[in-house]
Amino acid sequence: MQAVQFTEHGDVDVIEYGEFPDPEVGREDVLVDVKAGALNHLDVWTRRGLPGVDLEMPHVPGSDAAGVVQEVGEDVTRFEPGDHVAVLAGVSGGDDEFSRKGDPTLAPDFHIIGEHVPGVHSELAAVPEDNLAPVPDGVDWETAAAAPLVFQTAWRMLRDRGDLKAGEKVLVLGASGGVGHAAVQIAAHAGAEVFATASSDQKLSYAEELGADHTIDYSEEDFASEVRDLTDGRGVDMVVDHVGADTWQDSLGSLAKGGRLVTCGATTGGRPETDINRIFWNQLSVIGSTMATPGQAEEVLELVWDGTFEPRIRETLPMSEAARAHELLENREGFGKVVVVPDSER
Repeated sequence: MQAVQFTEHGDVDVIEYGEFPDPEVGREDVLVDVKAGALNHLDVWTRRGLPGVDLEMPHVPGSDAAGVVQEVGEDVTRFEPGDHVAVLAGVSGGDDEFSRKGDPTLAPDFHIIGEHVPGVHSELAAVPEDNLAPVPDGVDWETAAAAPLVFQTAWRMLRDRGDLKAGEKVLVLGASGGVGHAAVQIAAHAGAEVFATASSDQKLSYAEELGADHTIDYSEEDFASEVRDLTDGRGVDMVVDHVGADTWQDSLGSLAKGGRLVTCGATTGGRPETDINRIFWNQLSVIGSTMATPGQAEEVLELVWDGTFEPRIRETLPMSEAARAHELLENREGFGKVVVVPDSER
């Protein structure tokens, strides 16, 4: 088969597209004929090299994909050849208390397809049965590939970890990115008043189309000061921050007393300066969140499949142009998700 791959960490020039051994199908695996994949910032970090993550090389990246079931392992019960499926990237292979509670993200052996183990940006992918969600026949492949990781992440952040309620004020940072544009839609759907940041008029206009009530160009304005002005000095009830070091202090400064900052990532660095005095004096909560349980993921995906939520696609490229796809994310070009399609499907 053909696959996106790299044999060493580095810049985009380490990415190749070429022959790779077909995957072996285990007893609990499903062999997927991949029709489309999608990128996340996780793919960029994995390619550059993550501390503590020792990959077997060559490595196939990719945590998002969708396609048709081609073959199933002998213990698989949920799928059969011909089914349409999408990948849910979080994996727990252990039989610990967290797995039994149905929350693999809390398991000691939790890992992510494409980050810790081979990914799915290839013509074929062998994926554990538990890491697939059914996709209705009418859903196009780009939507099915682009939705899972970002929508499940944003859904868990806002609804389950952040306990978002109707009428609350929510600030979403980086609203033009994958998690950000999903979070804007989920917050608006929940009945929140949504504040969104982005770096251009076009991106802010897209955020408004998806449900943002107020938009802030963070490249031109101090977003914490602007939030204070827009809320008559009160601040917001929740900040959704996946940016990290560059925004951390202003995220805390945007919160009302008793507010909560929910984070799922640190694109600009994971060791920010922090204002402890502000945290305890204003009784703020800092809440971490990673992806979602299978049940949470399938719950939000049902709202994607029925059209309630829309994964915006900024560009679709052949997998042979995966280096360009990585550049789009690194350079923050466009709004929404970048999709890659096997060259054989174009």
